[in-house]
Amino acid sequence: MINKKSPSYAKATAGKQTFILSVGGSLIVPDEVDSDFVKNFRALILKKVKKGNRFVIMCGGGKINVRYNKAARKVVKISDADLDWLGIYVTRLNAQFIRLLFGDSVHKEIVIDPTKKIKTAKPIIIGAGYKPGWSTDYDAVMIAQKNGAKTVINLSNIDYVYTDDPRKNPDAKPIKNINWKDFRKIVGNVWKPRMNKPFDPIASKLAQKNKIKVIILNGKNFKNFENCLEGKNFKGTVVE
Repeated sequence: MINKKSPSYAKATAGKQTFILSVGGSLIVPDEVDSDFVKNFRALILKKVKKGNRFVIMCGGGKINVRYNKAARKVVKISDADLDWLGIYVTRLNAQFIRLLFGDSVHKEIVIDPTKKIKTAKPIIIGAGYKPGWSTDYDAVMIAQKNGAKTVINLSNIDYVYTDDPRKNPDAKPIKNINWKDFRKIVGNVWKPRMNKPFDPIASKLAQKNKIKVIILNGKNFKNFENCLEGKNFKGTVVE
C-alpha cells in the first residue's frame, strides 16, 4: 500500500484527491482491445492529473479471460482456484497494457498485492488481480480501506444497476441509490470465476463493513464519468 511516511509521497500528494477506480475488463477488452475506449480513458485521466488529482486504477479481465476459461474447461476438469489464476494473469496483462500508455505519469510497477505499501509519488498507479477468491473489485475496496478512501468508482458497461436483468425482464428498473443491505440481496454472498454481477459480492461485504461507498456507472460515457469525478450530477448507481 502507499507509504504515507515517505517524504516524496507526502509532498506529491498534499492537498490532492485520490480516486480509486475498478475498471471492468469488458471495457478494455469487450471482444478485442477497445482502442477508442483506452484512448479516451487515458486522455481523461491525464487531464485530471494535470489538475492535481491522483488515481489508483484496478484493471479487470474481459473477454480474453472468458475465452481462456472456456477453453480450459473443454480440455480438462479444472478447479475454481485454477480458473481464478487464469483470470488473474489476464488482468495483469491488461494492467501492463494500460500502464504503458501513461508514460512518466505512472508508477512503474503493477500493484498485485493490495495489502502491501507502495513507495511512489507518481499520480497514477495501476493494479491487477492478486490471488484466487479476490476479484479486482475486492482489490479496489481493499486499497480504499488501507488508504482511508471512502469511495470506489466502478466503471462498467451499464448505466445503472437494475432490479433485475433488463435483457431478460423488460420491467426491470434502474436503481439510482441503494443501501448495502439491499444491494447484497441482489448480488448474493458468493464469488465465482466469470461471475456476471454489477459488483463482486465479497467486495460488497468488505465495503459495507468499512462504510465505503461504491459508485457504479458506464465507463464509456466519459462526460458522465468526468461529472462524477468533479462532484457534479451524474448517471449511475450509488451504493452506501
